[in-house]
Amino acid sequence: MKVLPELYPTDFDTPPANEILLPRGIIGFGAYTRAELLYLPDHLPFLWMKLHGATDHIHFIVIEPGGIVPGYEPELFNEDADGLDLRSPAEAMILNVVTLQRQNPVEATANLIGPIVVNRRTRLGRQLVISNYSRYSAHHPLVENPQAPVALRIA
Repeated sequence: MKVLPELYPTDFDTPPANEILLPRGIIGFGAYTRAELLYLPDHLPFLWMKLHGATDHIHFIVIEPGGIVPGYEPELFNEDADGLDLRSPAEAMILNVVTLQRQNPVEATANLIGPIVVNRRTRLGRQLVISNYSRYSAHHPLVENPQAPVALRIA
């Protein structure tokens, strides 16, 4: 299934709009099975994803790539789309994890290969590898650095 990374208005009423269920966690954090998306207006387009574990929580920075990453068209394997009960591309919310370096925030990158895909209707999510992964990078620069050598800019 080809999914669209654009933002879609949702009219699904349950569960709460900012809660996501991640039965398998995310890669490296399998014990964290529930998440909240936290919107801070002065941090947009970045969102905070707060992962809840049994005894603690951790935060990640994520983005919805629509309008931020030109030409990003992630495609899901059919079994992944079925596992999330996605009935249409509009039901898929795409979240890409951002790596931000404190010393140089201009070098922020996004993982375009392994997004967290969430069913907007059920709020069930899973981190997965997209079927057209060879077109993208796990370290896609969010800001093009004009001083970087050409080989580094071609990710």
